[in-house]
Amino acid sequence: MNPIETKKARRQRRLFHVRARLRKDSSLPRLSVHRSLKHIAAQIIEDSSGRTLCAITTAKKALSPELTGKTKTQRAAVIGREIARLAKDAGIQAVVFDRGSSRFHGRVKALADAAREGGLKF
Repeated sequence: MNPIETKKARRQRRLFHVRARLRKDSSLPRLSVHRSLKHIAAQIIEDSSGRTLCAITTAKKALSPELTGKTKTQRAAVIGREIARLAKDAGIQAVVFDRGSSRFHGRVKALADAAREGGLKF
């Protein structure tokens, strides 16, 4: 099998495993994180209705002054604080954390820690 296809298959298996466990164990909204090479995005999703309740990304122009000159991990922490603020404004106190196919370290962990400091419970 092609090495790239193998890597994609492992990533998909991790993603499906994480999502299946979250949907089976909890009825809370899901804080989903997507990490690319350059950006990071977070959104809170209500799975029962399939709606996105709030979302934020480093590609947003309004956050540009706050993100300039920071490392990717520091930018992820800013996104974590912002998603916690948006969740509070939407009346959400508790979520389940969906790391997707990413491992829980580095930027994903920085986002999660900042969201916890911002007041989200998961």
